[in-house]
Amino acid sequence: MKIAIYGQTASESTLDAVISLADLSIKLELQLYFELGFFNQINANSSKFDNQNTFTELDKTFNYLVSVGGDGTMLRSVTYIKDLNIPVIGINTGRLGFLATVQSDQIEEALRAINSAHYDISERSLLQIKTDPPHKAFDSLDFALNEITISRKDTTSMITVATYLNDSYLTSYWADGLIVSTPTGSTGYSLSCGGPVIMPEASNLVLTPIAPHNLNARPLVISDETKIRFTVNGREDYFLVSLDSRIATLHKDTILHIQKASFTIKMIELKHESFLDTLRKKLLWGEDKRN
Repeated sequence: MKIAIYGQTASESTLDAVISLADLSIKLELQLYFELGFFNQINANSSKFDNQNTFTELDKTFNYLVSVGGDGTMLRSVTYIKDLNIPVIGINTGRLGFLATVQSDQIEEALRAINSAHYDISERSLLQIKTDPPHKAFDSLDFALNEITISRKDTTSMITVATYLNDSYLTSYWADGLIVSTPTGSTGYSLSCGGPVIMPEASNLVLTPIAPHNLNARPLVISDETKIRFTVNGREDYFLVSLDSRIATLHKDTILHIQKASFTIKMIELKHESFLDTLRKKLLWGEDKRN
């Protein structure tokens, strides 16, 4: 079995997790391949990894990808998986861990579950962006698992985001920006801006304004079959668009087209874990003493 290992930083907790993975892979006879940049980091901190296999890109010969880090690392790992349908699981050595749900003391359980195919798959939808005129930043990585965000640049003034749904005019948001979120991203930036939590299997997207000037501009849940178009205006000539953690600067004459991507990401869930469990643990639902 061929397993890709991806991480961004070789912190102490990350290094401990990777050592556990390496030891268990020998016991379970699994082949580990480390992303080259991550391998160089961990190899500089431990002689244990002198002769490991590495990769710079994934292909269909890989069976799984294990992300080691926090949710940001998990999001970045998706840029390697793309549309290859490689299942991914996240080991949380970061903080909150909404996507990377496997804790360090569950690593052996997770690897054994993968080895025996004893797990559930949660299919996660993505967003895809096209621009007119085309922008080179979106040539190959034009998708996002969590959200696509439009925001102001080089100004404290608000921007105006004219929004069209299936070519019908919705409204013009006068705000610091606007978030288009998937169900997966509904527990991230959108939630912090007042958006709703959406179950992963729901066929919806959320439009969430960032600090809107009009207080009645509330988050809007729409079908994920909706084709969305934006034009942006403001005092400055440029604005920002972010796809999860990847940011590009666009001219205000650029038209944005956003819709659901044609592929999904397959996230591995251990049998005793679920999205509802994660909500209770991470958002502390039910922790009120009156319950």
